[in-house]
Amino acid sequence: MKTEFTEKEKAPLASLDVWEDDLLERYPEPENIAKAKDEFRNYDNPQRDTVREFYRLNHTYQTYEFVQEKRADFLKFDRKEMPIWDAFDFLNTLVDDSDPDIELDQLQHLLQTSEAIRADGHPDWFVLTGLLHDMGKVLCLFGEPQWAVVGDTFPVGCQHSDRIVYPEFFEANPDAHDERYNTKYGVYSPNCGLRNVHMSWGHDEYLYQMMKDYMPEPALYMMRYHSFYAQHREHAYEHLMDDHDREMFKWVNLFNPYDLYSKAPVPPNAKELKPYYEDLIAKYLPSTIKF
Repeated sequence: MKTEFTEKEKAPLASLDVWEDDLLERYPEPENIAKAKDEFRNYDNPQRDTVREFYRLNHTYQTYEFVQEKRADFLKFDRKEMPIWDAFDFLNTLVDDSDPDIELDQLQHLLQTSEAIRADGHPDWFVLTGLLHDMGKVLCLFGEPQWAVVGDTFPVGCQHSDRIVYPEFFEANPDAHDERYNTKYGVYSPNCGLRNVHMSWGHDEYLYQMMKDYMPEPALYMMRYHSFYAQHREHAYEHLMDDHDREMFKWVNLFNPYDLYSKAPVPPNAKELKPYYEDLIAKYLPSTIKF
């Protein structure tokens, strides 16, 4: 398995938000969202070729073995230790300058998500989930390639569904030709529950593992599976889920529109909101978090 990648292979997308642009095209917002979908991210020249290349790399290299290696490496949480608000400052070095709508740093996107959740009267842990949900993107700042940080997630260790975006690219994945992994259930058993299933590596799984001792279970499902579009939009992996997963996925489905469609033309005032969110963070999380 290839372990060294060129800079173009590490970063085929102009920015991480190009992936989210592609999501908006694949999953248009509901009709009750005020701003029409075609007004969002109106690129004159959508970088469809880079999205395809991104998923070619993702689908080629996200193997069962790759995931185990990344878990063993990053789940030691030995890169940094810092307060959450310092982590947001760190994450802001990933500011996206390619978005044609509004210039938002990473914290502003997280605040827009959390403030939309708060405005709808959801529990405070749900609001905090909105604030934290993309914090795992710090993986890019630790040298991880884009395709191992964002992208639609999927189970590894079993047959790849044809309802995953660009399924043709799995032909180059070694697991697709390995009899241990290329059957419907692979290393798993029918309805074993997603807690027993390894997902492709990225910011969702990393954040879940970071927060699993602190946040309520519905919040953890939102964190862990918000990029699992093959299931919560396409229902491709019902055969691995149990009844508890299906109940918890109601929360994942509730969270998804806040993540995709909460962008507004006026950015939130981070300075004014900081005291509220510092108190909320202190309610659920320790003073520092290991990354």
